[in-house]
Amino acid sequence: MRLMTQLPLSGPETDAGEAAPAAPSQTRRRPRSQQWAAWAFLTPVTLYLILFYAYPLYRNIDLSLRNYTVRSFVQGDAPFTGLENYRTVLADATFLPALLHTVLFTVVCLAFQYVIGLALAVFFHQHFRLSATLRALFLVPWLLPLIVSASTWSWMLNSDSGIVNAALHGMGIAPVNWLTSPSWSLISVIIANIWIGVPFNLVVLYSGLQSIPAGLYEAAALDGAGAWRRFWSITFPLLRPVSAITLLLGLVYTLKVFDIIWIMTKGGPAESSTTFATWSYQLGFGNLLPAFGPGAAVGNLLVVAALVFGLVYIRVQRKQA
Repeated sequence: MRLMTQLPLSGPETDAGEAAPAAPSQTRRRPRSQQWAAWAFLTPVTLYLILFYAYPLYRNIDLSLRNYTVRSFVQGDAPFTGLENYRTVLADATFLPALLHTVLFTVVCLAFQYVIGLALAVFFHQHFRLSATLRALFLVPWLLPLIVSASTWSWMLNSDSGIVNAALHGMGIAPVNWLTSPSWSLISVIIANIWIGVPFNLVVLYSGLQSIPAGLYEAAALDGAGAWRRFWSITFPLLRPVSAITLLLGLVYTLKVFDIIWIMTKGGPAESSTTFATWSYQLGFGNLLPAFGPGAAVGNLLVVAALVFGLVYIRVQRKQA
């Protein structure tokens, strides 16, 4: 009886004892294979970030901390000067006007692009006939190459043969020197950049509107809320996360706008439309004796500005979470 009662118990114990060593090996193999797969997927992205982001940023910082000339740029023996290039940039007479133009260009463009894009997104959210077709047509400015858009606006705003001045002449208004007057050059490039950036805001904000439940609007309508009340109480608050990322991406893009300004005005006349982006290019490549160090320093100021706004956005998002 003792043997019979112990035999059934000894079988599972020996089975469990024999199977126990196999379990850890299986659990070890799976995490290792998953880790190798994760590294395999991360390697291309990591190499891309290093080659096209980290290394250029390092080279730009190195340029701003040394006294590079054309000869030393080729031979690589530029002397280290520390923050001397930054002091040169801050003491330059162009710094304050370029800073003011950069701030005005960025703030005005962001405000109008967001307001117009939001208005169009709410308009197309009604799902009327031809809504999809009109939405697709509004994407054309965003899909065109920047050189094409800037060249088109240069022709339209031409003082002598532009279609805008022709329309003003037909209404009895005196022509405006859009691109050659210091009073109008910055306004001209702002108008062109707003036109180019509205489709991006439209697409992102429209996708945000799609995620808002329709039942909220129906409940608000039953409570007697009008269109404006529904917008300010439902649409605008629920769009805040989407609006924040839209404004952040628009800010980073607008800070570095170069093509439109350079093609339309080249930062002139009399530096009336010069921003940090165009000034950096002029210092580095626009003279017979390029100033690589100060040009890189101006570019780094743009990087720092974009980084600061990015950190502010992350902090705000964490507080809201």
